[in-house]
Amino acid sequence: MEEKISSHSHNKIWIHLIWETLDHQKVLDKEARIKVSEFLFSYAKEKNIFMKINFVNSDHVHTLINLPTNITIEECIKLFKGASSHFINQERLTTNKFHWGRGFGAFSVSESQVQNVVEYIKNQEVHHRGKSFSEEYQLFLKKYNIVVNG
Repeated sequence: MEEKISSHSHNKIWIHLIWETLDHQKVLDKEARIKVSEFLFSYAKEKNIFMKINFVNSDHVHTLINLPTNITIEECIKLFKGASSHFINQERLTTNKFHWGRGFGAFSVSESQVQNVVEYIKNQEVHHRGKSFSEEYQLFLKKYNIVVNG
């Protein structure tokens, strides 16, 4: 998939986005995860957001995007979370009404690290055999020097 960029405004701002299900619930089975992943790719394309990769876990999502010039990170995550939760509920991919949790993580990725992040996202199943989402997320916060109060 090729990236589309405006002929007047240029940027390449890679963002690794992470968001989780409400209360960290592992509610997305393998089939649902595949459908949500496919939905996110097509939805990103529809919104002209270049999504290089995503991986939907049972309780959280990782994706790597090139942030467009006309949208903020917060607007982007609202689009992804809102549309995908609507899709999950419309398709009845979970037994109960589905909700994403509050908040998200957005981490900058330099061009030289894009392939490393792609590999990291691609290998989520193997990665999570040894670490929970909470442990993983704490490592991201520490790596990016983010102090959480409360």
